[in-house]
Amino acid sequence: MRSTPRHPGTARRRLRAGITGLALLGALASGCGIRSTSVPVDAGAAPSRVGCVLPGSRETADEDDGGNLPVRVYLACGSRVSPVERRVALPDGDDSERLPVARGLLDALRAQPDSEEEAAGFKTAVPGDLKVSGPREGDPPATLRLSRPLKDLPSFALAQIVCTYADTAAAGTDRSVILGGRATDGGAEEPVRSFACDTALRTHPEAAATAGTPL
Repeated sequence: MRSTPRHPGTARRRLRAGITGLALLGALASGCGIRSTSVPVDAGAAPSRVGCVLPGSRETADEDDGGNLPVRVYLACGSRVSPVERRVALPDGDDSERLPVARGLLDALRAQPDSEEEAAGFKTAVPGDLKVSGPREGDPPATLRLSRPLKDLPSFALAQIVCTYADTAAAGTDRSVILGGRATDGGAEEPVRSFACDTALRTHPEAAATAGTPL
């Protein structure tokens, strides 16, 4: 028994019908809102994320804080360092002398973030026992010496210190920050370097270890 050949026109009609049906399904799906959109779709609880932003009410909450001065300090948040406002005690409210300012700001950087800062994702990498002193003999006058070699500091800590000092009396007149570390055991004084709080340092703090210009 021989099978009857199918007519070519029949196959084409079936193909066109199939394509039309798919197009109709696509239109219906689009009408039901199944399409790409820039508006978030509620698909259950979103993963927890931090925004490195503090509540706006915080800025006015501590206006009367025993004479402490409002300053901007940089903390680690995510993959960068970002500023937060803190109130720092400086000797007699003086914000014009390099070493007292540097010490007051370092105290603020060593302190652990408060609850609001922590909730926003801020941390500090600055060691709790780190200290700062003035220049050694032969150093440029604006030098600040840290109690650890710079190479032994976490890169984020160095970025925090540079960016916190840059806009204050702890920096030079060109906003550069001249830092050196203590002498290594049995070694010579660590050479000082001049740092700038530029975009690269703020957004890539891990590069702080090799940043700075030797003086």
